Amino acid sequence: MTTVVVVGSGIAGLTAALHAHEAGCRVTVVTKGALCETNTRWAQGGIAAVTDPADSVASHAADTLTAGAGLNDPDAVDVLVGEGPARIAELVQRGVAFDRTADGDFSRGLEAAHAVARVLHAGGDATGAAIQAALGDAVRRAGIPLREHALLRDLVVQSGRVAGVELADGERLPADAVILATGGAGQLYAHTTNPAGATGDGIAAAIRAGAAVADLEFVQFHPTALAVGAPFLVSEAVRGEGAILIDDTGRRFAFDAHPDGELAPRDVVARANARAMAAQDGRPVRLDATALGAARLAQRFPTIDAAVRERGLDWAREPIPVTPAAHYLMGGVVTDLDGRTTVPGLYAVGETARTGVHGANRLASNSLLEGAVFGARAGEAVARDTDWPVTQATPTALRRIPDAAAPPFTRAALQELMWTDAGLMRDAAGLSRAAGILASWRASAASPGVEDAHLLLVASHVVDAALTRTASIGAHFRSDAASAPAPALDDDATGPTDHGDAHDASPARVPAAAASVPSSPSKVLAC
Repeated sequence: MTTVVVVGSGIAGLTAALHAHEAGCRVTVVTKGALCETNTRWAQGGIAAVTDPADSVASHAADTLTAGAGLNDPDAVDVLVGEGPARIAELVQRGVAFDRTADGDFSRGLEAAHAVARVLHAGGDATGAAIQAALGDAVRRAGIPLREHALLRDLVVQSGRVAGVELADGERLPADAVILATGGAGQLYAHTTNPAGATGDGIAAAIRAGAAVADLEFVQFHPTALAVGAPFLVSEAVRGEGAILIDDTGRRFAFDAHPDGELAPRDVVARANARAMAAQDGRPVRLDATALGAARLAQRFPTIDAAVRERGLDWAREPIPVTPAAHYLMGGVVTDLDGRTTVPGLYAVGETARTGVHGANRLASNSLLEGAVFGARAGEAVARDTDWPVTQATPTALRRIPDAAAPPFTRAALQELMWTDAGLMRDAAGLSRAAGILASWRASAASPGVEDAHLLLVASHVVDAALTRTASIGAHFRSDAASAPAPALDDDATGPTDHGDAHDASPARVPAAAASVPSSPSKVLAC
């Protein structure tokens, strides 16, 4: 019987654990917090999949490729959209109560860069919480052992193969295979929609084990985080329902950047927000949802409605202040379509993995779908793998960067450095400065904690990748270079390919006003 340790308890990790268990593996789930303390738990907008006869997998694939600036792996995209409907059916079978219309059909929302309304949601804007609860219950019913509050320190590698995990307290859990599902690294940045646990643990451990990583320069910044109080994501679905972005004069500015305005790909809208903020001395822009009315906002977006009102704002009567914030990492540990990395015995799924499905910019609400689809594939693969069919790749190495004069290392100093020099808008000078400071911090005698060490390593690879890609494309914007033309899409991939980079003629740093957004949520919702 194959012994498997799954590290992470979001949709990708729990789906992988359930499929591996059902395939006959002996599975243990390890998670750094409580079972429900995951990025999945916070996901608002929903999960994109083709469930309407009027929709098609070809359309969903085309939208995914267009949002990704054509840098996606087409085979990965085909798997994502082709297997998506089956994974939705599985989630329903496991107890996820997606919102329905009066006639019992799925209630579908429209989000940016989707050609049609295909985003399913639960509890209005509590989709992630509903999925997390259902999968957590399924894991418990299955009797899968769960180790909560157990932080991954490193992978155990023996004779070139992963043989288990080492936890922060020194305990080792042996395994025939390890599936990393630790999420992304939003805590690299001073301003993020991610919870405090998003510290790149799995990516860092995989790098140290010799795994290849890729596309780490592609960090998605969400356009609309509340700019009052503790950070809180205002879902793209709000704009899909008709909310608009305005500046201090009341002008609707998003169409300056893209013909789709507020429903352009996220990278375009985030930069449009940053430019508008720079033009008004750093003050946040405003999201105007007043046309939707109090009843509709409370019914469709109960979680956001409560968060907005907790901050003393009435978004049914007046526009609310919003600002960009780090949201999602498109790159990660390189895998094949079954989650296999370049290190035998090691798998990665979800935001930890780089399947190539997102290209240069993730399409809205494809993240939960990715976790479900590729989590299932990895869970099934780990049960049948007796050899390692992946061609071994050279581990990803950092370029040699001279140490630079650096302030004392703190988590806050790292986050501010990344926000300023490797954030929404980048240039060679800032990236080189960041690389030198990171090299100095990593070479210093001071020993950071486990999570800070993970963040330092991942930050170094993010900056190195951003220095290497000198042209702007998708979520990677170099203000010191012309935009790269998007690669040609397949003939059946329809939709606009101009992502607005050509409109970014006046690049600017994200204004300092964004500093009103703290770096982590003020509380974790009850499990």
